[in-house]
Amino acid sequence: MKHHHVKAKSKKKSLFKKAVGKIHLYVGLTIGAIVFLVSITGALYAFKAEVENLMLSEYYEHHEPNIEQKTILPIKEMERRVHAQSGQKYLPHWVEIPLDKTKTYRFNYYERDVNAWHYFDEFPVFMTYYVNPYTGQIVGSYDQKNSFFNIVKYIHWGFLLNSDWGKYIVGIPTILFLVMVLSGIILWWPKNRKASKQRFWFQWKNIRSWRRRNYDLHTIVGFYASFLAVIVTITGLFYSFLFVQGLVYFVFSGGKTTFTDLEAIHNKAPLSAKTDGVYDKAIAITEQLHPNAYGYTFDLGYEHMDEHEHHNLYVFVKQLPYSYHKNHAVIIDENSGELLKTYNHDEKNFGEKVVAANYDIHVGAILGIWGKILAFISSLACASLPVTGFLVWYGRNYGKKANKTVPLVSSV
Repeated sequence: MKHHHVKAKSKKKSLFKKAVGKIHLYVGLTIGAIVFLVSITGALYAFKAEVENLMLSEYYEHHEPNIEQKTILPIKEMERRVHAQSGQKYLPHWVEIPLDKTKTYRFNYYERDVNAWHYFDEFPVFMTYYVNPYTGQIVGSYDQKNSFFNIVKYIHWGFLLNSDWGKYIVGIPTILFLVMVLSGIILWWPKNRKASKQRFWFQWKNIRSWRRRNYDLHTIVGFYASFLAVIVTITGLFYSFLFVQGLVYFVFSGGKTTFTDLEAIHNKAPLSAKTDGVYDKAIAITEQLHPNAYGYTFDLGYEHMDEHEHHNLYVFVKQLPYSYHKNHAVIIDENSGELLKTYNHDEKNFGEKVVAANYDIHVGAILGIWGKILAFISSLACASLPVTGFLVWYGRNYGKKANKTVPLVSSV
């Protein structure tokens, strides 16, 4: 009776794995090409900052002599000089200001047409100008829109389609990829201790069959990649689906459902009180509050194509040069230049900190260069899985001796 019970249990287990194997196979064949493209572009994007730092390093410092004896131009005067030199028909969107005054300021021209259907029409302009803050002279420029890394980013984001809906075309297969990763772990799981020896590392000493080796590449690489793949997938879905953002915040904040909404803080002074000096007041307040930060960014106050609304002057303060996860907010009355609120990194609950860190976790930057190397390797591993998985399927169905050399189910 006991033997019969064990046999029935084993049969149930076998049927379950068979069903999981079918799901893994058909989902993989359906989205394999998408997974490959998204993973490859993720790998290419991993070292964006490092490559661009090498390319643009000559623009990062202005080399103005005797700056201790000179005064930085008012920001609006600087903007006017930049605009005159740039020849742009659009108005500047935001400025990035470093705390280190030997470095250039960055004026960004950026417009987004929400009605366009592809990337090159969606962004009429995305240009960065590197500026000497003492003279307003443009030191150099960078066409972000047509840059290699920005195009790679938007292929990764939505296959160069309008980002409002292109993100779903990538996002939905990404959910299915998560199903594949989890089903792959189930399929990988060894039956016993003896079988586990072949699951953790390659045992190729007496193996000549390319199909056996390919199968091992798929299962073993898949197993080790799966841990990071889950993290990268969830942090990627964060950008495609609002419910994922809400879920991440809910889990890591200990069940909170409300987020600190700094955009809801409104200006108190009337619009008639606004002068160009407001932005210089904002700069002085920010640098006094955060003298050890890397830099800060704020919008220059114009209307733009995407019709986003401002209820205050929101200053985003970046604490570290290599990542965004540690940041602060300084909220200024856009009409008077008075301080309305500060919200420092240390004041945030854990859910807010995780949300702020999502991008840096996704690209590995939260761990510095080693995190990026890890993200790069993980992305390449994920890109290999549809290829080796397809070859496993092809070998079984169309290869010679298809029924003799490999098991019936594969892994991740």
